[in-house]
Amino acid sequence: MNATVHRLDPRGKPSLEPMMSLVAHDLNLVNSVILDRMQSDIPLIPELAGHLIAGGGKRLRPMLTLASAQLLGYAGTRHHRLAAAVEFIHTATLLHDDVVDGSDLRRGKRTANLIWGNPASVLVGDFLFSRSFELMVEDGSLKVLKILSNASAVIAEGEVNQLTAVRRIDIGEERYLEIILAKTAALFAAACRIAAVVAERSEADEVALDAYGRNLGIAFQLVDDAIDYTSDSGTMGKDAGDDFREGKMTLPVILAYARGDEKARAFWKDAVTGKRSSDEDFAEAIRLVRETRSVDDTLARARHYGQRAIDAIGGFPAGAAKSAMIEAVEFAVARAY
Repeated sequence: MNATVHRLDPRGKPSLEPMMSLVAHDLNLVNSVILDRMQSDIPLIPELAGHLIAGGGKRLRPMLTLASAQLLGYAGTRHHRLAAAVEFIHTATLLHDDVVDGSDLRRGKRTANLIWGNPASVLVGDFLFSRSFELMVEDGSLKVLKILSNASAVIAEGEVNQLTAVRRIDIGEERYLEIILAKTAALFAAACRIAAVVAERSEADEVALDAYGRNLGIAFQLVDDAIDYTSDSGTMGKDAGDDFREGKMTLPVILAYARGDEKARAFWKDAVTGKRSSDEDFAEAIRLVRETRSVDDTLARARHYGQRAIDAIGGFPAGAAKSAMIEAVEFAVARAY
């Protein structure tokens, strides 16, 4: 094991730039696959898919596949198509999520469902899922197919789990963690793990990369949920307070409700069930999560999972890939500061 211990410091200014530079050439090849495979004789499909795919996303999940492959010294090309498959899975879930949530903004732009309607968004999401499976099958590895298809199923389960938890004040930390493990962390984990499969590395390396991605995914979602109560739409790329208005029991709300007095708990019950959703109510929600240090503690948990991600790749040799993957974790956590 590498003896170096990395500590996440919120005062620093970590960046995704090292990872973006590391995988720039590979990512161009992945983007070529994405552009090629999102084409269709039906013009609406590339038009709608392109709106989201070209909409300013960082391509973090495919970058994790590419960086993991570099960490392992993989010199082939199979990971390009698989990274594209990962991005298609992610994009499909975003299209479906925005329909389910009724979202108006995604990455600071109007959502596809707002422009083209819900039916088109759902069907183009289905098309992208299908494209991702074509790419997996073309790779020819049953193990890769199993990892990515399982992740797709787990993501869908997580979204259904979240849907059945909406507007329920009785959702606790355990159920919340189940949801984010499925809807976010599963794809992060799979994106990293498949690199070890194509590089023909040991089961231990697969597990280590899986743990890196899974813990990074949890940290990433915890930060997202904290930012909903600390930021504006310009920073977030979605409407500030979306989670609040949708009645989602994210960790800041779970903690604030548990720590609140009788009056605060009554407010949260009304808010979660949809009886209080005005801008003034959202301002009160922000005051309560700050007063109970619920955002601070959510971010502390994010740092904990971020450290677990860093520790998971401690046994791999030092180098540009490892450094970039460590800084990517630090970046994910530091977004809230």
